[in-house]
Amino acid sequence: MTIKPLQDRVVVKMAEAEETTASGIVLTGSAKEKPEFAEVLEVGPGTSDVKMEVKKGDKVLISKYSGTNVKLEGQEYIIVKMEDILAVVD
Repeated sequence: MTIKPLQDRVVVKMAEAEETTASGIVLTGSAKEKPEFAEVLEVGPGTSDVKMEVKKGDKVLISKYSGTNVKLEGQEYIIVKMEDILAVVD
């Protein structure tokens, strides 16, 4: 089963949260910060007002706490609006 976003929505998969700090300290589940980096999996067609500026495979930075969480076949995805994508990361 696949997710095909409508209008100006984008399906992303979040990057994994860091489990250790740069100095090697292991973080507990509650101490891990929610990552804001994601990979674009699917892109909607856009609207007459919104041009889609990302494509499948792009690494992006999204607004914290944005989008709708979806769990499908054991995988977690987030569906965000184009306006919630802040930047494309190279």
